[in-house]
Amino acid sequence: MKEKVMNGLEKFSKAMLSPLSYISAAGLILVLGALLTSTSLSAMIPVLQWTPIKLLGQLIYNCIMVIINNLSLMFCVGIAAALAKKNKQQAAIIGLMSYFMYLTAGNVTLTQLGMLAEADPMVGLYGTGQSTVFGIQTVDMGVFGGILLGLVCGWVYNRTCEKQFKGIITQIYSGNRWSFTCMVVFSILFGFGSCFFWPPVQNVISALTDLIATSGNFGLFLYGFLERFLIPTGLHHLIYTPFQFSALGNSLTVGDATYTGSYIVMMMEYSMGLPFSDGIVWMYTGFTKTFGYFGIVAAFIFCARKENRKKTAAVLVPLAFTASLASITEPLDFMFCFTAPILWVAHACISGLFIVLLHIFHVTGFTTNLLGSVLMNLSAGADKTNYPTLYLLALCQIAVYFVVFTLLIKAFNLHTPGREEVSTETAGSDAPAKKASVKNAAEVQCVIDGLGGKENILSVDNCFTRLRVNIKDPAKLDEAAINKLPNSGIVKKGTDIQIVYGLQVADIKRAVEAQLENQ
Repeated sequence: MKEKVMNGLEKFSKAMLSPLSYISAAGLILVLGALLTSTSLSAMIPVLQWTPIKLLGQLIYNCIMVIINNLSLMFCVGIAAALAKKNKQQAAIIGLMSYFMYLTAGNVTLTQLGMLAEADPMVGLYGTGQSTVFGIQTVDMGVFGGILLGLVCGWVYNRTCEKQFKGIITQIYSGNRWSFTCMVVFSILFGFGSCFFWPPVQNVISALTDLIATSGNFGLFLYGFLERFLIPTGLHHLIYTPFQFSALGNSLTVGDATYTGSYIVMMMEYSMGLPFSDGIVWMYTGFTKTFGYFGIVAAFIFCARKENRKKTAAVLVPLAFTASLASITEPLDFMFCFTAPILWVAHACISGLFIVLLHIFHVTGFTTNLLGSVLMNLSAGADKTNYPTLYLLALCQIAVYFVVFTLLIKAFNLHTPGREEVSTETAGSDAPAKKASVKNAAEVQCVIDGLGGKENILSVDNCFTRLRVNIKDPAKLDEAAINKLPNSGIVKKGTDIQIVYGLQVADIKRAVEAQLENQ
């Protein structure tokens, strides 16, 4: 039972890597777009106000943001394809169609039952529990909906893709088309059901806002904790929206006009040169995004295996700057929220704790993003913002994240980026990585033979650096044969075998699959 659970978690973790690999690559590009479109930076560097540069920045930023804003679709398609044991492209297409059917089923249900929420002129559908995705208004499940549907699609596809019908009429539904037909049913049921099982969850979260507003520092901690913790579900919008965009957060009367919401009041006070009121505390959700992720990334790099640190840093450092400059944290969040949940809980706790500390030390500065924070705090002045204390707390938060994450990663041997395990039988901890390359069919056949032959191999896949193979009988494993094609180590987890080949693993996987098809 334990082995099945571990294998299931391993498969889920591997499936999550597929879409995440593209998000990681997009991180550095997004930073460039954020810099070119930053109003604060363009005020300092006039050349950035030149129309061609502004156009370039907007193109880069918005073209990457369309990916970030639709992570749910990416996870649905990516997970479905990653879990499929064969014809992955067909599983991906079915996953894509399933996602749109799920959205539409939810929209039709809400429309027919009179449950569609009306968009607010200022904040749209934020805080209503619904969202518009590709022009379709439905219940907002965040990336959680896409992940669940992708898992269902992969599971259904593997069990239905080889089904054959012999009737003249029914044979059109054979194979992949039968998988699609099954997913029509599942997608409609999921979309319909989401309109009933998700709103009660949203209502519980919304009810917590009253507790947060009346519980002093504990309420602030809960506010910061839930705003981070609920990100994978999309429910975090229900936490911050009432405070940042309604009278629950703050209000300001100027003449005959009354402004409500922490965000609006903060901007009015800044533009009018007024001292910031206590309501600015609800805007401190940006503090961790701006500073804390540097500590998280530093811990991941420090805990990575020595031979992986440069590669890990190359991937993660741009993502830390993406979080700090553009307030886009999802690329980093999804690298550990599911695979290392204890880190996710610690992350939410630290975020909540520092919102409390900012309030205790009477900080009233800007924390929206790094550039905006520095420029706006300097222009407003230390008397108005107490920004020296803000940046001191920022350094403290980075240090706390680094220490806590490092201790947890090492104490529980968590598989964070760069911590790939390597078999001690085939490679020592300090063994240099061998460059693997496919020289001839004989070497590939040695790998297949070492895995017990074609009849012992259930599935072949790969991640960034490893060939991942699921076999029937681990007793048939021959490491000496596998090692005839140079590798950096073999990881054995029951029937799940991982061979570390490095960045050439995709070529090796294709060669192995081609060899298996020819046998």
